[in-house]
Amino acid sequence: MSWRKEQGRAERGYHHGNLKEALLQAALGLIAEKGPGGFTFADAARMAGVSPAAPYRHFRDRDELLSNIAQRGFELFEQVLTKAWDDGRPDTVTAFMRVGRAYLAFARSEPAYYSAMFESGVPIDVNPMLLTASERAFNVIRAAAERLAALTPPGVTRPPALMMALHIWSMSHGIASLFGRGDAARRKLPMAPEELLEASVLIYLRGLGFSTDSASAAEKPAQPKRSGPWGPSA
Repeated sequence: MSWRKEQGRAERGYHHGNLKEALLQAALGLIAEKGPGGFTFADAARMAGVSPAAPYRHFRDRDELLSNIAQRGFELFEQVLTKAWDDGRPDTVTAFMRVGRAYLAFARSEPAYYSAMFESGVPIDVNPMLLTASERAFNVIRAAAERLAALTPPGVTRPPALMMALHIWSMSHGIASLFGRGDAARRKLPMAPEELLEASVLIYLRGLGFSTDSASAAEKPAQPKRSGPWGPSA
């Protein structure tokens, strides 16, 4: 859901005393316009139409405001990724590719949340609720990686499932941040970001010995290959 769609509701709700929501939506609008570092606590109050002192009723400072936005973003992100993964149906690789596309779609459709989550500079470990929300989102990718790890062809030495999840996350996040986001920071790419991510994941899986000629092929172990430290040798 776009922050713009929520903003109108928040503004209407503020007249009934929903100050916290009005401030959150005001800050999202400022992040979309100026980035997470481009506004002050007073700017958020002004955007919400309240006095500079009013935000202190709900937030200790600007960092706590950003932390709340990032937490909400991760909660939405988890929902998006979980729906895409769909417990690996109809097969692991197809579902895994859906997760990658969902990652890119979120960066494109929710650039303000995405910036708050990954670019605000707010320490994620000082807010237990933010930390939990971020871990729950990452655990969707980890669960998918564990399913893939269980399908690794016999005789192939692979990284631990957690490392596989971090590899895939890094690829997805890099492509989303550089090429797939919905703001001015997006770089031009002579192909769809989804195509680049799919190609990257397929190359990675082939390096682990999977047959990826079709979406469901990875469900069937490929013939073993000579193994190097992290996968088959050429």
